[in-house]
Amino acid sequence: MESESARVTTAAESRFRINAPNSKGRAVKVIALDHPSERVVKSLAERQWNGATFFTASAFSAAPGQHDNFAGWLSDIAGRTKNLIEEVTSADLVVMVAQAGEDAAAASIIGEACSLKRVNTTALVLGGPNISDEALSKTLSQLRPWSLMLVISAAEEYVADMLSALRA
Repeated sequence: MESESARVTTAAESRFRINAPNSKGRAVKVIALDHPSERVVKSLAERQWNGATFFTASAFSAAPGQHDNFAGWLSDIAGRTKNLIEEVTSADLVVMVAQAGEDAAAASIIGEACSLKRVNTTALVLGGPNISDEALSKTLSQLRPWSLMLVISAAEEYVADMLSALRA
């Protein structure tokens, strides 16, 4: 009896193969939510990526609920102000990066924009062995309502690995 692997490599089965790459790349927006994660995101931006663009939340200390429009909430790595809604609209995925224990209030603004445009979100929390459960809990409580996937990383290198796994 012929195995499945052998059978799908026959000439008769090869006519069903698609011999072209995916027609559309994935547009991933990576956003630092606080000053410590900004350093990490800027470092990541220096690497080669498929379709990722990198930003910082311009209003790290803004209180949630004070955003009538979404203009001016993002800055690119060069410091130019970007329109959050425009960036989210062109995204397939938004990845928010935050340091455990820091204020991640900007996640609510970004998350609201992603909800409006139906764009998936992921949050990566940078932690480590010296981060207390209380500090981690503070950050997680700000990210949890706005993230479809939430990942806690003890090492900054893991963020790059996660972005690669997400096809950024």
